[in-house]
Amino acid sequence: MQHLTYLAVMAACLIGTLPLEYAFNARVYRRFARAARAIAPVAVVFLIWDYFAIRAGWWWFDPNYITGVFVGALPIEEITFFVAIPICGILTLEAVRSIKPHWAEPWGRSQRLRPAGPGASTRPAAPEQVAPEQVAPEQGPPKELDAP
Repeated sequence: MQHLTYLAVMAACLIGTLPLEYAFNARVYRRFARAARAIAPVAVVFLIWDYFAIRAGWWWFDPNYITGVFVGALPIEEITFFVAIPICGILTLEAVRSIKPHWAEPWGRSQRLRPAGPGASTRPAAPEQVAPEQVAPEQGPPKELDAP
């Protein structure tokens, strides 16, 4: 059973994040073609990198922890790694975005001025909604105090 260790870790990662698809409506498996388009280019680059590193002897896999099934110089477990781990990462990202959608906004946007007063929206104002008089003037360096 020790030879299934690497595959078991990949399966545990996928099984551990699977509830995110349904509990938080992450929609990663339901939009798998979209996820595949995001994962495939990066996976190909790193699989090529791994292939050359293995062939050069810079990288290796303990035969005690892999099945012994290879695609070229790459064990099947390494190929599953570059699919499973990005899926888990995307599932986690989408789950967080469903809980905290404002975190997905571009940086700085939430720092813009918001209307004040009762009934004011708690959403950040879009740039086109901020009137020039609402923008705080730029502050320069502190002024020197006059000596008495």
